[in-house]
Amino acid sequence: MTSQLKSFIEVAQDSDFPIQNLPFGVFSTSKDGERRIGVALGEWVVDLAALEANGYLALQAGETFFNQAILNKFIDSGKANWSKVRAELQRLLSADNAELRDNTALREQVFFKQADVTLHLPVHVPGYTDFYSSKEHATNVGCMFRDPKNALLANWSELPVGYNGRASSVIVSGTDIVRPSGQIKLPNEERPQFSACRKLDFELETGFIVGKPNKLGEPISIENAWDHIFGMVLFNDWSARDLQQWEYVPLGPFNAKTFASSISPWIVTLEALEPFKTSSPVQEPQPLAYLREDHAANSYDINLSVEIQAENAEQADVICETNFKYMYWSMAQQLTHHTIAGCNVQVGDLMGSGTISGPTPNSYGSLLEITWNATKPLTLSNGEQRTFMQDGDTLIMKGHCEKDGLRIGFGEVTGKILPAVQFDFQS
Repeated sequence: MTSQLKSFIEVAQDSDFPIQNLPFGVFSTSKDGERRIGVALGEWVVDLAALEANGYLALQAGETFFNQAILNKFIDSGKANWSKVRAELQRLLSADNAELRDNTALREQVFFKQADVTLHLPVHVPGYTDFYSSKEHATNVGCMFRDPKNALLANWSELPVGYNGRASSVIVSGTDIVRPSGQIKLPNEERPQFSACRKLDFELETGFIVGKPNKLGEPISIENAWDHIFGMVLFNDWSARDLQQWEYVPLGPFNAKTFASSISPWIVTLEALEPFKTSSPVQEPQPLAYLREDHAANSYDINLSVEIQAENAEQADVICETNFKYMYWSMAQQLTHHTIAGCNVQVGDLMGSGTISGPTPNSYGSLLEITWNATKPLTLSNGEQRTFMQDGDTLIMKGHCEKDGLRIGFGEVTGKILPAVQFDFQS
């Protein structure tokens, strides 16, 4: 049983990264140093390029898969190799295997403290799509901006609603966020004005990374969809609510979403998440046939939280605690619907879940909901109030699964808000 595995590297009980996890990422030993692929184990990064160079993790003669600046080549090698590498790593890293444990010279090449390395965007993202799959979130937003009796539009319960986002601004955790500027239409003004965003928000999401492409014109069936998913990340789809409110009709979000979308540096494989499978909420009405899944365990029990730390505060405040299991539409349903018209997805494509909100106010996954569009300010532990993000604030998202003494986590995704760029329209 893998749940009983122990590594020869000591891993704290509350670590997100035991030997049962081994999420994939990209790191370098200096900010501008050569990037290569590693996995997280406790406080350490295991250098897969070094293992590969020493004859381990061989996938194809004459080919290197881990001395790479992105994970795409390894991911594209196929699901069988994802499992093969994971199993080989668990064997090498187990406490009762002396092969690596007792090889001091090789261990010095392979292990690096996470605190001493730079983590990078783990994949090249050819395309990015964001869904809108939390019924609680969609209902809250519908109540705020439309008739509460008709909070959900007619199509919401029939298909996974989504839009194609901007892949070029997907960034890794720790990257600062410059406050966006654009057109804002105030209620009492006849015309819009150009302004820095006044309602900068986060969106607590997860994302999945496409691991297997499909051909143009050949949809991915719901039966095969899970085989096309490599793993999951934490995801913060930053949102400029005031820009969005003015620009989104009739074609949806544009500049309100293009400025930044942050992901965690570690991709947790579906194999690692297997013990935490659970069921999505009952779907009513029953979806059309192409969206019906033939098994109940189509979601994951992932605890999620959000913290805000003001610039001069000594501590961060938890402002949201929710769970991925509340999501109405599953990842398989999202991917199948995305391709049903013939769209070809590519290895490395990112699919955002949409804001994940639970049924209670402390489980709402955005400040728009938590403060009910600025009508219910949030008070932090240092006495400051927030309706939306202020310059200098740092936003921290965390996620983990826990069951029967086993904890599998994602680490965190963070971002600090910097002031907007000042424009001189006279020059």
